[in-house]
Amino acid sequence: MKNIIIGTAGHIDHGKTALIRALTGRNTDRLKEEQERGITIDLGFTWFDLKDGSRAGIIDVPGHEKFINNMTAGVVGMDLVLIVIAADDGIMPQTIEHIDILSLLGVQKCIIVLNKCDIVEPEWLALMEQEIREKLSGTFIQDAPIIRVSAVTGYGIEDLKNKIAELALNEVQERDAAALPRLPVDRIFSVKGFGTVVTGTLLSGTLTQNEEIEIYPTGQKCIIKGLEVHGEKRGSAAAGQRTAVNISSIKKESLYRGCVIAPPDSMKATNLIDVNLSVLKNSLRTVQNRARLHLLTGTSEILCRAVLLETDELKQGESCLAQLILEKPIAVKRGDRFIIRFYSPLETIGGGIILEPNALRRKRFDAGALNELRRKETGSITDICELHIKNSGNAMLSLSELAKITSNSKEYIMPYIDELEQAGSIYVFTTNKDKFCWYREHELAVRLKIIADLKQYHSKYPYRKGLPTAHFHKMYLGSLTPRIFQQYIEMAVNMGFFKTDGEYLSLPDFEITKNEEYIKTENIIISALDGAGFNFISAADINTLYASQETIMDVLQRLIDEKVAVRLNNDLYTLQKYIDEAKEKILKHFENNKVLTIAQVRDIFQNSRKSAKPLLQYMDTIRVTRKVTVETEREAFINT
Repeated sequence: MKNIIIGTAGHIDHGKTALIRALTGRNTDRLKEEQERGITIDLGFTWFDLKDGSRAGIIDVPGHEKFINNMTAGVVGMDLVLIVIAADDGIMPQTIEHIDILSLLGVQKCIIVLNKCDIVEPEWLALMEQEIREKLSGTFIQDAPIIRVSAVTGYGIEDLKNKIAELALNEVQERDAAALPRLPVDRIFSVKGFGTVVTGTLLSGTLTQNEEIEIYPTGQKCIIKGLEVHGEKRGSAAAGQRTAVNISSIKKESLYRGCVIAPPDSMKATNLIDVNLSVLKNSLRTVQNRARLHLLTGTSEILCRAVLLETDELKQGESCLAQLILEKPIAVKRGDRFIIRFYSPLETIGGGIILEPNALRRKRFDAGALNELRRKETGSITDICELHIKNSGNAMLSLSELAKITSNSKEYIMPYIDELEQAGSIYVFTTNKDKFCWYREHELAVRLKIIADLKQYHSKYPYRKGLPTAHFHKMYLGSLTPRIFQQYIEMAVNMGFFKTDGEYLSLPDFEITKNEEYIKTENIIISALDGAGFNFISAADINTLYASQETIMDVLQRLIDEKVAVRLNNDLYTLQKYIDEAKEKILKHFENNKVLTIAQVRDIFQNSRKSAKPLLQYMDTIRVTRKVTVETEREAFINT
């Protein structure tokens, strides 16, 4: 069965609260002042059952112009609105303002309830219905059904219930109970023995007892201790239900109307939003750039400044792209509706739809920024995801963060990420905990820089393998974790953009060419190392007028890679054949001896301590010997 929320709207004293009492048998004026004055000041809530057994929540909103902020908070989550018009008064200015607000907030289904029919003549009712149709012509409710009732006598109440049931069954769209749960808070109070309770309309998803939630934008996390739906205790609450949530460990003083309940880390507080802003056709005012306004969205009311991105003044009946700079943080979602009221005097002048809840500062009249916002306005979820990934630059955007800034679950976002990856718009890298998305054009820009660096490096150092991959991590992608960076390098190598040799990165077609200079230098190095024998020499001892010391080092490193030469330590080198010979002699020594000392090495190889000690240390590294301490020598070595 559908869960639907019904609201009321209309001029003060046209009988909204009396109508709800006639529908439900309950009085929604809960405040003493409301009962004494006979007007609704704050939101009232109750429910009644439809003929099919469904339970409809109903919200009584204030009609007085001083309480428009409360009225707007009540509209959040409404599926159907009863526009109450007194038959003796007809449509009043406050009714028109309410209808404007409902239109701005995206309400689709309405029933016009012509109340107080018991105090006028039947001929008057016909004239009143004609007047209503004329005044509402061109509005979104021009074709809404009109039901005649009397909340006092009960006349027409059953007809109204039947029409509500018909629309609920055939025209009201069921909310997504599987989506990310989101509940804007409209009331906070304490119950003795239970603690803090908040109420609101669950816009989407499902809340469950004992699950962890977060309060946005304050960032407080807590556990749901209990749930009530329409006064009954429940283990869970689903989208479309009026819900009371008993929360743990949070005092009511730290909460306020406008907070939002959602899963932890699923939303993001913001002070800047991108919007499409409209001014009502019948507004008495225009909106100037940087005008200070009241923003009402969800259950929040916040002061803001409107930065008009396409014009200097927004006139009656016009729309434009804009940014709203908020004086306090809020938590909203793309597609949320809002209204704006003039700063002083308070009057509704327009509203619109949120295009980007976590916006970046934009320049006015910037074509690129405007095109991006238009794409957000008309685009799909896939387009929105792509734009966020694009705006993240080379930092890459995690799936968790993308879900958070779009106020969706990771599971909901994932198919759109797959779509972008299959279309070749993004690259996706996976870890055990998350996925990371990189915009294809940003990757290309980084890759071109790496290619240019490697070309220059290969030209300057033709005998080196390439640059260490760590160099490019630090230079261009320092915000990435080593694991993600390594995944990128592996992907780039597999796609043929680069190749690796150990820790070194090079262009795919690069090879070390043994040209005439290389061969001459190689011969000089081999000759010098061979001539030194077991009296090992440093690179500085290899002198040639033909090649620079840098070239000698590059060729020497290549000889080491080819296992022709060996680096004994940071300063001494020899040929591999001398290492092989030394290994044989040392092993032969151990056939008749348990210990080998540095002095004995000097005797065996007829060299100095300067060469004997590094030789033994190298033998340790290849596990021919192992250093020990003996009484007669500070250092000695045994066979491993």
